[in-house]
This record gives sequence, structure tokens and C-alpha cells, in this order.
Amino acid sequence: MSNRLAALTLNVTNPDTLAEFYCRILGMRRFERDGYIAVGYGNDGAVLVLKPVDDRAPYQHSTTDRYWKIGLTLPDIDCAHAQLKAHGISASEPHQFRDIGYLSHFADPEGHIIELVQHTFEGETKITAGDPVLPLGGSAEIGLVTLRTDNIEKEIDRCEAALGLKSLVREQVSDLGFDLYFLGRPGDTPPDPDPDALINRSWLYQRPYTVLEFQHIKRKTEILAPMPGQKGYSGITVERTGTDKENFV
Repeated sequence: MSNRLAALTLNVTNPDTLAEFYCRILGMRRFERDGYIAVGYGNDGAVLVLKPVDDRAPYQHSTTDRYWKIGLTLPDIDCAHAQLKAHGISASEPHQFRDIGYLSHFADPEGHIIELVQHTFEGETKITAGDPVLPLGGSAEIGLVTLRTDNIEKEIDRCEAALGLKSLVREQVSDLGFDLYFLGRPGDTPPDPDPDALINRSWLYQRPYTVLEFQHIKRKTEILAPMPGQKGYSGITVERTGTDKENFV
């Protein structure tokens, strides 16, 4: 098995209730990992490990948090958005965000941000039309896990040297104060060797595994690492070829 991002651990109030949401609404399956409830789509994508904690306060995301979101990649956001709306879930209208992607955002019942990312840009031919009978129209994957950093060189060095991941694509949004960097399997090669090439973006959103994304904050800021037992993000697990794995925050 190639090196891969295997798990994202979230500290939550009620793992059973949250797992039911991810399975019933988003079409994931329930697993067990390291003695905890986990959910995911199977295949080579990461799973979400839902770890119970005593903290009963509501989770509140901040733009200075180390963890930002997961991205569910799928072929038809319009179909997925219609389903979410029918379930009474408030999701932003699908929209093309610059030359980054065709996106929508919502939150799970405990407040964790979820991004929908279509395989193709708005106006381009969809890989396939969504099936309204299937959750989110079918073929969804946990395509992205997004962390924040103020030192992208250090992050890339660690991910490539220690974790065996490979820097694949960069998306520059410098006027908004950040750039996006994406790391995946070492054997994967984008269509264009230029990391900023537009053609690489749809290719990126069609990877059959979970890509690690960093939002590099370019202004001077303090990125807040999670505290032990705190609600929300706890860490990720990267599995290396063979049996080795490494957990880090």
C-alpha cells in the first residue's frame, strides 16, 4: 500500500449521533478504528475517527485554528446540494470560487465544517450526473483534509521527508492572504509539472484517496494547535508503506 493519509480524529460530544448523520445523510459507512467509532467511504480514502470527550461545550471553529475542514469530492454538487436542502441542512449555494473550484459549504451537527468540491469547474461537463436516489448523488469521497500553517516550507519538508507524501499542486490566492498546497501519494504525477497549472485542479479533485491540504496563512498570525481533550480536531494519521504509521497534529 502506498503512503496515505489514513485518518482524521475529531473529539466530539456524541460519536453515535454524529456517525448516524455521516452515514444517513452523507452516505458513509461505519467502522471501528483503535477502539473508537469511525466513518468513511471505504476504498483508499481517510476515515473520520470520532473520539468522545467530556467537554460538553459546543464546538466553535476559529479562523486561527490549526484545523479547518474536510472536503468531500464528488461529481455533481448541484444534486448533492438539493439533497442537503431537502434534509433541512443549510448549505451555501454552489458557486465557482475563482479558478479554485465549484464549491459549497455546510456544517455537521457538532459544528465541523464540510466543503463539497465538484470534480469539475462550473460550466464544464460533469464526470457523471448525480443519482438523486444515492446520498449526495453518489461517488463522494473524503477527498481533502485541510490544516492551516504559517510555515509551509517546514510542513512540506516534514510531509515529504518524514511522512513520505509528495507535494502535488499549489493554488495561489495571495490577495486574500493565503495560498493552498496539496500533498498526496508519492507515485502520483499531475498532468502539468507546473504546480500552479489550471489543468491540475480538476485532476486533484478526482484523486481516489484523501489529499492533505495546507492553507498557508501569509500574514503574521498565531495558528492555534489543539489542546488535549479539547473539542474538535485532535490530529491526523499517515500510514506508510508496510505497517508504519505516524500521528501528528
